[in-house]
Amino acid sequence: MTPQELKSILSSGLLSFPVTDFDENGDFRPSTYAKRLEWLAPYGASALFAAGGTGEFFSLEHKEFSDIIRVAVNTCKGQVPILAGAGGPTRLAIALAQEAERLGAAGVLLLPHYLTETCQEGLIAHVEAVCKSIKIGVVVYNRNVCRLTPESLEILAARCPNLIGFKDGIGEIEPMVAIHRRLGDRFTYLGGLPTAEVYAAAYKAMGVPVYSSAVFNFIPKTAVDFYKAIAADDHATVGRLIDDFFLPYLELRNRRGGYAVSIIKAGAKIAGYDAGPVRAPLVDLRPNEVEELAILMNKLGPQ
Repeated sequence: MTPQELKSILSSGLLSFPVTDFDENGDFRPSTYAKRLEWLAPYGASALFAAGGTGEFFSLEHKEFSDIIRVAVNTCKGQVPILAGAGGPTRLAIALAQEAERLGAAGVLLLPHYLTETCQEGLIAHVEAVCKSIKIGVVVYNRNVCRLTPESLEILAARCPNLIGFKDGIGEIEPMVAIHRRLGDRFTYLGGLPTAEVYAAAYKAMGVPVYSSAVFNFIPKTAVDFYKAIAADDHATVGRLIDDFFLPYLELRNRRGGYAVSIIKAGAKIAGYDAGPVRAPLVDLRPNEVEELAILMNKLGPQ
């Protein structure tokens, strides 16, 4: 798949980030990970991001990363393209991106570099180095210490033909509008805030109709229904699902730091696809919170 073919695929449809399965000892469990992907793939997501933020990329060892991408690519071959998360220090991000390409991933989601702040010149050098190390398509994740300006993206667009996408995880309207107006259709634009459904209508109004859904991991039918309602401007359905599920879900998710991942794993377990515990420094939901989530999910009906 060429970068431009991947860009076309990412420009419409729902995207998602499967959680990564761990056993009771916290080790990667490929058997249930493959079953998870087999369950989710037929629901119609345009692409899946393996070892992404929801997949606990930040806690993975290099060998585990390779195993995860290999299982994802082999399981979803011919059904849905796999993009691999890659990030951290520049040389590590390059190594992971090259490994993803070797294993057959269709593209890379370039997650933020590690810890330190830098200037726009440094960000450009980082993103450019990763893009030029591979031939497959790259989507840069604008979040945390990686905050690219329209001017920086314009430079990167000129230097890196395989930089095809911009995913926003910051949620500031003015820079997002400026980036979209300045770069036009050079990139595909993805909404990437946690629980993106809550922001979906606003992002669509800014020219960003595509987003990644974490709840697709445990309520895939509802996630797809919500995306279709956003696309069709079905405000009644959007409003009902936000009131009945997403707002109380957010109240639960926001109780403790790190729950944006932990609550997804809890939902997957309730749905019958247990992905095991999260890894430190994250913590799992408390038992009473799991019960609250189960009540919310049951109200949605069969998935």
